[in-house]
Amino acid sequence: MDSQSFTNTIKTTVLLAGLGGLLVVLGTLIFGQAGIVLGLLLGLGLVGGSYWFSDKLAVKAARARPLEPTELPWLHEIVAQLATRADIPTPRLFLSPNAQPNAFATGRNERMAVVAVTQGLVNSLERDEIAGVLAHELAHVKHRDILIGSVAAAIATGISAIANMAMWVGMLGGGGGDRDSSNPFTLLLVAITAPIAAGLMQMAVSRSREYEADRFGAELLGTPLPLAHALTKLELTSQRVPMDVSPAQSSAWIVNPLAGRRVNYANLFATHPTTADRVARLMAMTPAR
Repeated sequence: MDSQSFTNTIKTTVLLAGLGGLLVVLGTLIFGQAGIVLGLLLGLGLVGGSYWFSDKLAVKAARARPLEPTELPWLHEIVAQLATRADIPTPRLFLSPNAQPNAFATGRNERMAVVAVTQGLVNSLERDEIAGVLAHELAHVKHRDILIGSVAAAIATGISAIANMAMWVGMLGGGGGDRDSSNPFTLLLVAITAPIAAGLMQMAVSRSREYEADRFGAELLGTPLPLAHALTKLELTSQRVPMDVSPAQSSAWIVNPLAGRRVNYANLFATHPTTADRVARLMAMTPAR
């Protein structure tokens, strides 16, 4: 395991601990002592589900279908060549009908990895720019970032759902535990702050992953220019072409798919660094002439 993979393993452990802690606290506040066990079981279920079924859930949410080897053979060829350079198995390739140009990688390990691109990406970008996007996604596969993203999405979804439950319980006058745990003001406070905590946990791990995937992707190609050009195009187009995706799942995509529309709590899950900053870092990799 290289240093980046080891670092991501540590981050995953921290996320697991944070998820379990938040869910136990929320469960205790709503259901009293029984909520400790309930929160822990729910946490384990969310994390386990995000690990084992992340690829199926992400592909279904994107309405993506597997690409046959005879479909877009040049795209298969790019993925195979990049996978060989990255020394990983060639991921399965999926196509989403979304008009917004974008892409993501998912799957619990290198052998189960999936790379999905949208129809908009295929239609809008030059082939070398598409190669840059695919190199970025294979970097996520190589560094085992997908598990972190899946757990982070589970945190955001689970904490937000339970926080909504806490708000309703607080508005109705408290939960089923002792007096302290059933304090409606405490429940309402937690209902407001818990999604913020979940969002901050996503942000803490996601931004560094994007920078590292950009760097490694540029190294795979031997030049940062195609990825830099692709990111610029994707950012501009994502603001004009909407995509229907959950805010908690937006961090899976190479650029924020929600850039062009207002979404409740969208800022809490703004896990992507600014595209301008990413492009500047990539351009700094270009040797001076």
